[in-house]
Amino acid sequence: MSASSRSPTRAPESVLRRLEWTVIRRLDGVLHGDYRTLFRGYGLDLADLREYVYHDDVRHIDWNVTARLQTPYVREYHEEREVAAWFLLDLSPSVAFGSQALEKRTVAADFVAVLARILTAHGNRVGALLYGDRVDTVIPARSGRRQVLHLLHRMEKRPDVKQANATNLADLLQMAWRVAPRRSLVFVVSDFISTPGWAKPLAHLARRHDVVAVRLYDPLEMELPDLGLLVVQDAETGEQLFVDTHDRGFRKRFIAAAKEREAELRRSFQAAGVDALELATGDDLVDAILRFADLRKRRSQLAAGGSLPAHLGLHS
Repeated sequence: MSASSRSPTRAPESVLRRLEWTVIRRLDGVLHGDYRTLFRGYGLDLADLREYVYHDDVRHIDWNVTARLQTPYVREYHEEREVAAWFLLDLSPSVAFGSQALEKRTVAADFVAVLARILTAHGNRVGALLYGDRVDTVIPARSGRRQVLHLLHRMEKRPDVKQANATNLADLLQMAWRVAPRRSLVFVVSDFISTPGWAKPLAHLARRHDVVAVRLYDPLEMELPDLGLLVVQDAETGEQLFVDTHDRGFRKRFIAAAKEREAELRRSFQAAGVDALELATGDDLVDAILRFADLRKRRSQLAAGGSLPAHLGLHS
């Protein structure tokens, strides 16, 4: 399916100021009490030892002390509050599509700006890897509002990729493994329209980092309306195909293929052990962030010994 014509380039300062007033301001009160749950630090210093109690993380048992005292003891840690967050940004041609008011690429930029601003407002560092037809930009992790503006500028001012090979997300994920050696919060922002083979590198990345897959999509990618005869074009390869959307059988096959792809994506995310946030071109960004907050809280409850319905970690 072809990409729509590129939206006009937006001034990063204007974009961020608008989001600060329309999105971040609305989220401030809602997320204030949830910040620690959403963005936990990963640096830990040993603080004390105490007896094991039910629901403690067994990975924190000190086996030497346990063997000596014949009673299970666990290590307690002071948590380093600073979070390093990385945005792995798929900006391949298929992301420059949108049948709604916004393209997937614009939705991605707004999401990244909001999350990056929330993180840097608390003194954390954010960095990014940008993928067009390859990983062509690495933005080192830094803090501050200026870093958010720099990240937005690099996203907004990128030239269109005129011709590209099919997206290979495995390259982006493997590069992230090399660029971010310490445990971090990693957002993979993509429509996940890629050649096969990215699921294994995603799982590998999730063993080191706290990974969230932010899956971009447009409603037109799920179901085609009856628009008669159309020429559709693959945004990345340029291949064109003449289709008759008036054909009910064709529309049913399209929906079936889309559902199978959805199911395969969810299986891949589940197998990799990553949270997934669905973000459509018509979504309200505040609602999307709140879904993310709810997902993180439920994950935290699960880690504490609660239960989590299987669908909540995979689809919002």
